[in-house]
Amino acid sequence: MQPEATVGAALDDAVARLRASGSATARLDAELLVAHAIGVERTAVVAHPEVPLPPPAARRLVGFVGRRVRGEPVAYIRGVKEFHGLAFAVDARALIPRPETELLVDLGVARVAGALTGSPRPAGSARYRIVDVGTGCGAVAVALAAALRRRGFLADTDLLATDISADALALAVENAVGHGLAEAIRFARADLLPPDEPPFDLLLANLPYVPSGDLPRLPVAASFEPALALDGGPDGLALVRRLLALLPAALRPGGGALLEIGAGEAEPLRAALYETLPGWGLALYDDLAGIPRVAELTWPATDGSR
Repeated sequence: MQPEATVGAALDDAVARLRASGSATARLDAELLVAHAIGVERTAVVAHPEVPLPPPAARRLVGFVGRRVRGEPVAYIRGVKEFHGLAFAVDARALIPRPETELLVDLGVARVAGALTGSPRPAGSARYRIVDVGTGCGAVAVALAAALRRRGFLADTDLLATDISADALALAVENAVGHGLAEAIRFARADLLPPDEPPFDLLLANLPYVPSGDLPRLPVAASFEPALALDGGPDGLALVRRLLALLPAALRPGGGALLEIGAGEAEPLRAALYETLPGWGLALYDDLAGIPRVAELTWPATDGSR
C-alpha cells in the first residue's frame, strides 16, 4: 500500500504544472487551490507541508489544477474573491472584483463620511442617497455599506445598486445577504439608472471600460468572465459617455460621481466631460501603480481639477 502524498509534494506538483502552462502566479495559485481542495486556509498549506493529503482532496486538486491550466480564474474555481477585507461569492455571472477598485470604495466612504460627519442630522432629514451603477457581484455596494456600518453612518444613507444583468444582480443579492446587508441595499435591474428615482447625492460606477478591440488580447482568464462586464465600446468609454448625459438629472445640485476608468482614459474622459457637461469639475485619483483610476465629477464646478 502506497503512502499518501504530502501536502508539500502536491503543492510542488501543482506549481510545476501551472508554471508549464504559463501561469505568472503559479505558486500563489497552487497554494490557493491546494488549500481549497483540503478545505483549509492557505496559511495552513504553507505552514504544514508534511501533512498527508487525503485521497479525496488529491482528486479534487487534480480537477482544480486542470481547470486553472485551461485558463479558468482561481476565483471562479474557489468560488470566492477577497475584496476590501470581505469575501465575495463569485462565478461566471459577473466580473471578478479587482484590487484597484478598492480605491473607488475608499473614496466613496470618504465622501459619505465627510457629508455626514459633524452636527447630528435633524430628525426627519432626508437620507444621503447613493447609487452604485453596474454593481456586478455587488462588491462596491456591499463593501461601501459594510464600511459605513462600521462607522455608524449606514442608518443615514439610502443605497441603491443597479445592473443590466439579472444574473449579476442575483449574485449581488447573495453577497449582500451573506454579509448581513440585504436590508441596507436596494437592488434594481436597469440599463445604467432606473427611471423615476429621486436625485442622488453620490453616484459610483465601475462600468465596462476595455476597448472592444482589446478584448481578444486580454489574458485567457478574462475569456471566462462575461463580455458584457468588460466591453466598453470602441474606445472604452461608450457607457461612461451615456452616463455623463444622465448626471444632471441623476444628481442633486452639489452632488458628485466617482467613476473607475482604464489606463489611458483620463484625457478622453476629460474631453467627453467638457463636451457633455461644460463647467463640471474633474479630479483624478491614482491607483497604487500610479495610473489615474478614479475620476470624480462634481456639479457645480470646483477648482479641484488636476
